[in-house]
Amino acid sequence: MTERESMEFDVVIVGAGPAGLSTACKLMQQANEHGRELTVCVVEKGSEVGAHILSGAVVEPRALDELFPQWRDQGAPLTTAVTEDQIYLLQNADKAIKVPNFFVPKPMHNEGNYIASVGNLCRWLAEQAEQLGVEVFPGFPASHVIYSDTGAVAGIGTGDMGLDENGGHKDGYMPGMDLLAKYTVFSEGSRGHLGKELLKKYELDADCDVQHYGIGIKELWDIDPKKHQPGLVVHGAGWPLGKASGGFFLYHLENNQAVVGLITDLSYSNPHLSPFDEFQRLKHHPLMAQYLSGGKRVSYGARALTKGGLNSLPKMTMPGALLLGCDAGTLNFSKIKGTHTAMKSGMLAAETLFAAFVKDDQGGSDLTDYATAFKQSWIYDELYKSRNFGPALHKYGTIIGGGFNFIDQNIFPIPVTLHDNKPDYAQLKLASACPVIDYPKADGVLSFDKPSSVFLSNTNHEENQPCHLKLTDISIPMGENFAKYAEPAQRYCPAGVYEIVEQEGQKIFQINSQNCVHCKTCDIKDPAQNITWVTPEGGGGPNYPNM
Repeated sequence: MTERESMEFDVVIVGAGPAGLSTACKLMQQANEHGRELTVCVVEKGSEVGAHILSGAVVEPRALDELFPQWRDQGAPLTTAVTEDQIYLLQNADKAIKVPNFFVPKPMHNEGNYIASVGNLCRWLAEQAEQLGVEVFPGFPASHVIYSDTGAVAGIGTGDMGLDENGGHKDGYMPGMDLLAKYTVFSEGSRGHLGKELLKKYELDADCDVQHYGIGIKELWDIDPKKHQPGLVVHGAGWPLGKASGGFFLYHLENNQAVVGLITDLSYSNPHLSPFDEFQRLKHHPLMAQYLSGGKRVSYGARALTKGGLNSLPKMTMPGALLLGCDAGTLNFSKIKGTHTAMKSGMLAAETLFAAFVKDDQGGSDLTDYATAFKQSWIYDELYKSRNFGPALHKYGTIIGGGFNFIDQNIFPIPVTLHDNKPDYAQLKLASACPVIDYPKADGVLSFDKPSSVFLSNTNHEENQPCHLKLTDISIPMGENFAKYAEPAQRYCPAGVYEIVEQEGQKIFQINSQNCVHCKTCDIKDPAQNITWVTPEGGGGPNYPNM
C-alpha cells in the first residue's frame, strides 16, 4: 500500500462555499488582529472555487456587511440591487394571478438585497481569504474523515488520483494526503457526504425533526435587451407542479442576463414526476416566455438544497469539529435564501474556534460554546420566526399553507410549532397508484433535453475511474424500485445519470456517472436509500460560470 503524506494545520475547512470561506476569513481576521499565528486551509472538490456553487440567487448582504464592512469598495461582485418584487400563482399553462404585495409574507420582500452569482461571490471571498493568509486548495476533495484514538475528528484525507474503475493504479497515480487538524470544519453544502457520516456517527440529529430537501434546477440566459429589467425579481408557485410543492424564480442580473429556475420539494409522491421536465415546461408559460423568447440559454445546473429549517437543525458540534451552513441546514426557506445564514454560521464558528485556541492551543474539544453563540445570534432569531414556513406548505399545500404563513409572518406569530417527520424518500407512492405524466418534447428554443443541458454545465469526470455513485445492493434498482416505482432515479436525476436500457433482451439499470452534476438528489430521494454519493476524482463534476 502506498504511504500517504500528511500535513498539519490548526484548522482544516472542507468546502469553499459561503460558510467555509467566511469561517476562514473571520478566523484569520481575528488572528491577525491579535497578533496570533494560525495555519488554516480550505479544501474544495471543484476544479476552482465556485465551480460547484449553484444558487438562485438573491443575496441579503447582512453577514457580508459584518465580515467586510467595506465590501463595496473592495470589489465584491454584488452590483445589481433588487428594484422590484413580483409574486405570482400560476393557475395553469396559460394563466397567472399576481399576488398583491400586502399578501406576500414579509421574509419574501427583497428591499436592500442584491441579485448575484454566489459562485462569483465565493471566488471573491477566496481572494480575501488568501490575502489574509489562508491556504485554499481547489481540486482536492475530502474523501474521508480521520478520527483520533479517542474518537474525535482529527482531520480529513483527500482522495487518490489516477485510479481505474476497479481501484487499480493507472499511469500517473498519486495517493491522496492526510490533512491533520486541531479542529475541522465541515461546510460541504447540502447533503455533504462527510456530514452525512458525522450525523450518524455522533447522532447529531437524534433530537431534531427529519431533514427535508428540494432540488433546484437553474439556467442562465442572455435575453433581449429590450426585455431586460435589471433588479427585477419574480417568484411564484402553482403550475406545473400541481400537488407537488415548490416554486419558481426569475431574476434579472446585469449585462442583459437573467436566471430562471424551479425548486421542487423532494417530498413529492408521484414517482412519474420529473423535476427536470417540470422545469422545461415551466419556461413555456407566458409569464416566463415573455422574457426568454428571443434569448439564448448559456448555462445549466442543478443542486439539492437543505430546507428543513430550525426544526430539522442538528447538533452542529462534535469532538474536534463543527458542521456548518447547508451541510447542517441553516437555509432560511421562508426567504428562499441561505447565503447570509451560511456566512453567519461560519463567522460564529470562527469566533468559537479562536476562543478555543486562546484557551488551549492543543485543540480537540467539542466546541460546545458554538451552540450558545448560535442561539444568541440573529441567525437563530431569523430561523425561529420561520420555523413553520416549510411544514405549513407540506401539510396544508400552497394556498392554505401560504395563508398560514401570511398570518404567521405578517400579522402575528402563531404560537405553535409544526412538525413534518416523514422523510422525503418515504413519500413516494406506488407507480400503479399514480398518474403517468406525459411531458412534451423539448423544442430546442425554450425547452431542452438532458444531454444538451449537461453539456452547458461543463461537467467532466476523468474516464475510467471508480464510480462515485455506490449501490449498497445492485439488485434493488430492477428488483424492487422498478417493480414498485417504475425506477424513479431515471426521472428525479436532472442529468441523465440513471437509465433503464435494454441489453440482450433484458432491461438493466445503467449508471452514467460521467454526467453527474453533484446535485445529490439520488442520495436523498432513492426510496430504498440504496444510493450513496461519494467524491469522485479531484476536479471532477460541473464547472459553473457565473452561477
